[in-house]
Amino acid sequence: MKKKIIIFGATGNVGSYLFKYATEFFDSEEYEVIASGRRKTDFFTKRGYKYYPVDLTKGEELEMLPTENVYAVMLLASEIPSYMEKYDASKYINSIIIGGYNVLEFCRKNQVNRILYTQTVFDISLYPHEVLAPDLKPNFSYTGDHAMYVIAKNTMLEMMEHYWQEYGLKKFVFRLPTIYSYSPYPYYFPKGIKTKRPVYLMIEKAMNSEPLEIYGDGSYAKDMVHVYDFSQELCKAVEAKVEGGLYNIGTGIPVTIEEQIRTIVDVFSPKDNPSPIFYRRDKTCSGGFLMDITNARKDLGYVPKYNCRALFEDYKYEMTVNRFAELRLK
Repeated sequence: MKKKIIIFGATGNVGSYLFKYATEFFDSEEYEVIASGRRKTDFFTKRGYKYYPVDLTKGEELEMLPTENVYAVMLLASEIPSYMEKYDASKYINSIIIGGYNVLEFCRKNQVNRILYTQTVFDISLYPHEVLAPDLKPNFSYTGDHAMYVIAKNTMLEMMEHYWQEYGLKKFVFRLPTIYSYSPYPYYFPKGIKTKRPVYLMIEKAMNSEPLEIYGDGSYAKDMVHVYDFSQELCKAVEAKVEGGLYNIGTGIPVTIEEQIRTIVDVFSPKDNPSPIFYRRDKTCSGGFLMDITNARKDLGYVPKYNCRALFEDYKYEMTVNRFAELRLK
């Protein structure tokens, strides 16, 4: 019988790419990848894959999921700050803590071997802008619209530790910076305000040959992780011969703001009329993270494939394919 892998949150922007990657990564003779999400959709079934619409906050709904030979679950599903139009901390409690508990109970009852969980990098956001080790202790702000989100995520980690020590459920935790993947829905909601993401604004300007600005001297750097590198790290954890661990999602290659903008211009601007680039030394960059991936390389055999140029070349390709428009625009 095939080992089953259930991806919770498979309808999300990152989850949909993860599902695609997983179906191509795993040997279909050995594994079956199953999608689950809160919304009702025939997107997956039309393509020959099993899909279960499940609200994780309702424990009884998990009973519709397959239970035999479930080897691993990947839990991405939760409310996140960037998509919350009106702040409501109870949504974090319900989706992350209650929903997470229900998934852990599903794992316990059905002897699942391991759970893969995505943690936010904001749990260590107050450390200096330097390479962040995966084993750093929490250091985050208890104020602002991310506070309850981080607290809920950290609570889930404590519950996972309990299920590991009490029931032997292996736990693989992945700390995420921004994961880059093209979406036909380019908006997010900082402080509840609908805003087009900066990367899409820069791409649009480059396509229209409009000027782009580099803040400071251009040396500010961050990790830019393509969604397929993220997916590779998780998929390799399913087959890893270790008991679990806490891993950063990253590339190990800092990308400067100058490299990012010059690459966008090179990839998206018309060759005969590229966007002019100007330095704004009166402005500064912030908000990025640099991730240490040493233990992911060692334990999981993770080798990132996407540099800055490959990342934006894939954006350009996905803009023409628009493979997930059905999930994003409905």
